Amino acid sequence: MKQKKISISFTEFSGEAELPEDIKNLAIQAKKAADNAYAPYSKFKVGAAVLLANGKIITGNNQENSAYPSGICAERVAIFYANAQYPKVAINAIAIVAFHNNKELNSPVYPCGSCRQVITESQSKQKNPIKLYFIGQKFIHGIDDASHMLPLEFDKESLNS
Repeated sequence: MKQKKISISFTEFSGEAELPEDIKNLAIQAKKAADNAYAPYSKFKVGAAVLLANGKIITGNNQENSAYPSGICAERVAIFYANAQYPKVAINAIAIVAFHNNKELNSPVYPCGSCRQVITESQSKQKNPIKLYFIGQKFIHGIDDASHMLPLEFDKESLNS
């Protein structure tokens, strides 16, 4: 038997002022997207903004449904739209922000497991890392490689085992 360890590193920014200019804009777009989320049940609005390699920004927000499993997260809305409209253009970065009762959360929010799977599959498909920025009022976390969120991912190689 062997004991193995998985660890990741991330950057903590003390606020948006420390972000690169393109990521500041991405955070602003994520916040605008969150404002338009459809979250009448949870009052938990999430916005995601995807920066493509061609410079385009695609946004998405969570869409709730009274039949709860029929809703979808902001990250998947943005990524699926980006992949549908720009199938050959890589995703460079994603910014994610959340509001509860119309107030931005102090701490960052991280993607659910389904979104982590979709993000890591997008990264595998394009063969380039996707940077992620999790926006909170008090601090922001950034990671340089989406696979850090899901180190034991289910991928196409898993289907051939």
